[in-house]
Amino acid sequence: MHLNAFTDFGLRVLMRLAGEPARTFSARELSEEFDVSRHHLNKVIATMARAGLVATRRGHGGGIALARSARDITLGQVVRVLERRTALVECFRADGGKCSLRHGCLLARHLEAARARFLQALDEVNLAQCAFDPAHLIPRQPAGPSPQ
Repeated sequence: MHLNAFTDFGLRVLMRLAGEPARTFSARELSEEFDVSRHHLNKVIATMARAGLVATRRGHGGGIALARSARDITLGQVVRVLERRTALVECFRADGGKCSLRHGCLLARHLEAARARFLQALDEVNLAQCAFDPAHLIPRQPAGPSPQ
């Protein structure tokens, strides 16, 4: 299985939030920490907010926080939300894809079974088990001229 970058960013955000559950983070702060586009990260955060994984507040004192306890969020739930538009293979696309082998294909059922087992394994792990300890945060180096 390969998770897309959208899911990777979402998992990182959730791990970071779970590591400091009493704190709110700004999208700017997280995008700088992860060195990813704030625009792209905002899309990830909006998707997770619509799914009830995170809560967002605008304005002074606002930010992003977990919407519920990290113990109540499984990795399987997160992956299902963030990978919902990504088909494992062409024939799994909502429109059926363009595979000329799909009628009579015996591979699809095995891939679907493997996907189900993958998600089942992720359902057994909650976000609290993956919370990031901020003591392990590597400080970013300031941008500027390189030493010679």
